[in-house]
Amino acid sequence: MNNKHRVFFSLILLPLLLAMTSIFGQQNKPLTLGEAVELSIKNSKQLQLSKARVAEAVAVAKQATQARLPDASIGVNFLQLSNATVHSYNKDSAAAAPLNINQTIYGSANISYPIFTGFKIKFGIESAKYLEKASLLDADNDKEAVILNTISAYVNLYKASIAAQLVNQNLVESRKRDTDFSNLERNGLLARNDLLKAQLQTSQFELGLLDAENDIQLAQVNMNLMLGLPEATQLILDSSSFKQPAEVKTIEEYEQIAVQNRYDMKALDNRKKAAEAGVKSAKADYYPSVALTGGYLAADLPKFMSITNALNVGVGVKYSLSSLWKTNAKVEQAKAKEQQLLATEAMLLDDIHFSINKAYADYYSGLKKIDVLKKEVEQSTENYRISKNKYDNSLLTLTDLLDADVAQLRARLNLVLARADVYVSYQTLLQKAGLVNQ
Repeated sequence: MNNKHRVFFSLILLPLLLAMTSIFGQQNKPLTLGEAVELSIKNSKQLQLSKARVAEAVAVAKQATQARLPDASIGVNFLQLSNATVHSYNKDSAAAAPLNINQTIYGSANISYPIFTGFKIKFGIESAKYLEKASLLDADNDKEAVILNTISAYVNLYKASIAAQLVNQNLVESRKRDTDFSNLERNGLLARNDLLKAQLQTSQFELGLLDAENDIQLAQVNMNLMLGLPEATQLILDSSSFKQPAEVKTIEEYEQIAVQNRYDMKALDNRKKAAEAGVKSAKADYYPSVALTGGYLAADLPKFMSITNALNVGVGVKYSLSSLWKTNAKVEQAKAKEQQLLATEAMLLDDIHFSINKAYADYYSGLKKIDVLKKEVEQSTENYRISKNKYDNSLLTLTDLLDADVAQLRARLNLVLARADVYVSYQTLLQKAGLVNQ
């Protein structure tokens, strides 16, 4: 947008928004696009959710790492026995008389340190770490999406405001014309049907303004929700932020950048690595587990036996026979996850290709549309001037004049909207290439 247009919009849009603010008692808040982005990042509910997911992934990775630590337990048990008979034997004497034991107490402390688990712990940690990285990248990707959504919402509010402003301008002129025509009709200088035609157009402008104001209200509510602002806040926007790039890369360049730069691609790569580690972790169940064990035991059977200082150290080997058939299913499941991610990658690459081509086409189509619309504004403005002159000299019908008026409004509105849409198209192109936040 050139300086001429920025000055025009500043002079027209700002007073309009201030007037609307005073009417509805809303709080004014001038807001640049950069400020809007900062607020949306700060208050985004989506990013709060992303942060929670990252915290979850970090906790899972921490839990996986802690599997390397010794497993220690301590317990004390008191048992009340019912008519338990205990026999004591000695190799040098006959069996002692049996004792009735009514209660017993015993305690133990055990520790187990994994020596070998078929690398299950190693690959479990590796998988969790990759998933943690993926979660962080997901959060960055969500941030880019929030930025683009904020830009789109900002531009939509701007477009709605400009539409209302332009329609209101025409409405003011149309009402003034109705007043003049009413005087002419009362004096017999204007046909009744011509007055009705003019009034009908005024009514159409009034309906258009109502639609535009409704669009403003909805866009305003959306912005306030995104930015975490009070509902009554009336934003005053700055269109000078809608700058066009000095240079645009080729489609091929944007696609290459996207594959290397997009956070969702990087996240997917980490998930593929996590899945690969998951397959290795599942295969670990084919192997026995070996652990270094140690413990302490104390027990007391009243009137019969007491055990203290019973320390033990050893090596334990454990193998579940069910692993012979259960592990195969686990491995197949882990490999299926790998295949899913490969399919997801192929789909994502297709989406990158299509979305970049679409954003690129939308951008350049928008630029061409602006060139055409500039000419249309000039033509419609000149056409209205000529039509007005002819009508004033009774050389043109009122219908033709009104049509020329509408055509002028439509051309001016379309040009403003096209300029805003081109800016969004370019920002969309950057986002699809993974460059919106850079």
